[in-house]
Amino acid sequence: MSKAEQELQEDTATADITPTQSLPLSEMSHTSGKEHSDDLKEFPAGPEEQHVLELPKKPKSAYTSVAIMCVMIAFGGFVFGWDTGTISGFVNQSDWIRRFGSRKADGTYYLSKVRMGLVVSIFNIGCAIGGLTLSKIGDVYGRKLGLISVVLVYVVGIIIQIASIDKWYQYFIGRIISGLGVGGIAVLSPMLISEVSPKHIRGSLVSCYQLMITAGIFLGYCTNFGTKNYSNSVQWRVPLGLCFAWALFMIGGMTFVPESPRYLIGVGKIEEAKRSLAVSNKVSVDDPGLLAELDTIEASIEAERAAGTASWSELFQPKTKVLQRMIMGIMLQSLQQLTGDNYFFYYGTTVFKSVGLKDSFETSIVIGVVNFFCTFLSLFTVDRFGRRKCLLWGAVGMVCCFVVFASVGVTRLWPDGYGKGDSSKGAGNCMIVFTMFYIFCFALSWAPICYVIVSESFPLRVKSKCMALATAANWIWGFLISFFTPFITGAINFYYGYVFMGCLVFAYFYVFFFVPETKGLTLEEVNDMWMENVLPWKSPSWVPPNKRNADYDAEAMAHDDSPWYKKMI
Repeated sequence: MSKAEQELQEDTATADITPTQSLPLSEMSHTSGKEHSDDLKEFPAGPEEQHVLELPKKPKSAYTSVAIMCVMIAFGGFVFGWDTGTISGFVNQSDWIRRFGSRKADGTYYLSKVRMGLVVSIFNIGCAIGGLTLSKIGDVYGRKLGLISVVLVYVVGIIIQIASIDKWYQYFIGRIISGLGVGGIAVLSPMLISEVSPKHIRGSLVSCYQLMITAGIFLGYCTNFGTKNYSNSVQWRVPLGLCFAWALFMIGGMTFVPESPRYLIGVGKIEEAKRSLAVSNKVSVDDPGLLAELDTIEASIEAERAAGTASWSELFQPKTKVLQRMIMGIMLQSLQQLTGDNYFFYYGTTVFKSVGLKDSFETSIVIGVVNFFCTFLSLFTVDRFGRRKCLLWGAVGMVCCFVVFASVGVTRLWPDGYGKGDSSKGAGNCMIVFTMFYIFCFALSWAPICYVIVSESFPLRVKSKCMALATAANWIWGFLISFFTPFITGAINFYYGYVFMGCLVFAYFYVFFFVPETKGLTLEEVNDMWMENVLPWKSPSWVPPNKRNADYDAEAMAHDDSPWYKKMI
């Protein structure tokens, strides 16, 4: 072979090396060989394997500071949980009832079902309106500034409530305004977490929002227990006053967290976006994987920008799969309420009084403890087992719990008939135990994962609008359940449990046939999966386009000719 031919072969071999292969080793992200091989898949073209350049996957312990920042963002959930935990006690406290209730002819005070339902549930209407209107601040001024703004709205509502003397409608108005703030938090907090989280722990970090809700509920219960022995406004003004501390902590925490890189790229702040991605993924701003991720996000935003400004009408266009995703988000958030969780959380003290407990506040604390620690476990299960499996098995577990809870309440709690004689202690204890099992199943599955799926399913251009509509559905159903529960339980008592059981059976089938798996995918890859019409029950096997090998059949992921009952096997 001539010298010229040898030189030509060497030039050809050099040209065949991909940009990733030709990078010096010192410029590559530091990651173990096992993790690197797990994360990278093959391109379909070319006789040789070519590695996809992406952000490195590090051990979870390396993201401790990122997790702390996301907990600060998720602290908005604590604010919501605190309201849920405290209001359930307020409606049973003597001073609160004396000030805001009605007076009987014999001089005793009581809280009518209508007034109790309105005061408890109107908060949800405020949340729905706040989510739809105030979340827009996050699109215009950034997620961080948006969160600070809605927290300030929440504080205004708390001031109105704590200043109430004896006018229930003043307290009512304060709850509407504080609800506006919490509604904005419920959209912007999971949104910001999902946009700054590394993809392989995104589910766990978004679940921190629900973890903070449960922490707020638990500590709210504890505070009610600590103040219930007072005979004056300390019973309820101290828990309300602590809301100022939570708001200040939330605002202070926002100064330490990075802004969403997707928002920063959208407003042209590329260097700030690089720094945000570097902080969130624990790499340098010059990391090749970071630059590749930045290019992917830029390309996605440019494509959305080319389509023009997103309007509300775009949410109803099936061509871009936004309509399908929005319906899924609304259904999941609605079904989360229809699992029956707020039946226990809002009226926990009232429910357990009816099963014969002398101090129902203590049982509420037990509910709070179980709820918090089981939600903590969900931080590990959501990214280990995936979204679909957790939702499906959670629904099965809650169905079983409601069957026992409702059946025992209907047939065994009052041996002499409803409301006659003493209730059965054994039946009451059984109902409490299965309530705890229910909380265990709910906290591991539907409680956090609905927020996870909704926060990662929508394109950036319509994300805030779709998330606002989905969470608005959650708040509206929360309002309906919390308002009508006193009337329904008064009419059918524990038969109410069968209603939630039926909703959970429907929820199981809905998740199986309509909710795809998004575990381990970037937000851009989730969009690709929707655009390819992947069937939800096949979605756990879906592979992003840039990681497929030559044998991958993308068409098969969108078709399944087997009968529906075989799909579930």
